[in-house]
Amino acid sequence: MNFDGRNTLACITNIPKDQPTTDLVIYPLPHMFVVKDLVPDMTYFYKQYASIKPWLQRKDTLDPSKEILQSPEDRKKLDGLYECILCACCSTACPSYWWNQDVYLGPSVLLQAYRWMADSRDQHLSERLAQMENAFSVYRCHTIMNCTRTCPKHLNPGNAIAQIKLLLAKN
Repeated sequence: MNFDGRNTLACITNIPKDQPTTDLVIYPLPHMFVVKDLVPDMTYFYKQYASIKPWLQRKDTLDPSKEILQSPEDRKKLDGLYECILCACCSTACPSYWWNQDVYLGPSVLLQAYRWMADSRDQHLSERLAQMENAFSVYRCHTIMNCTRTCPKHLNPGNAIAQIKLLLAKN
């Protein structure tokens, strides 16, 4: 939801007792269709999320009863990425997403895309990067950083997008 012009989660937003409730302005997330009252239609947002194939992809076939182990150092690389709850606060705060949400994945989905690129157990990095090779992927990000300022989980989607750009430049 949007409280006084800032996207955030209603469940963690404190309303000051000394502030009259008439001064608090509450809207649904901006730049999304509204289903009813304050409920945005997240259908397209979740389709974009599904388009990045947000699951572990392997080229080899492993015994499904065995774990794919990861070093503590590799696991630490995922901190700040896997905690995203897909609330779309960051995406709906992004001007590039406002004007191009039909083609630009937005900060939240790109953060999740990088989460799988950074996972040492995933073996489809080149395919994941190939999906980002277009003018409307990471290159629509103008580093305004509204996404990072508004994230209720204090994550940094802007940094994840920058990391994807670095990976694309290297490959």
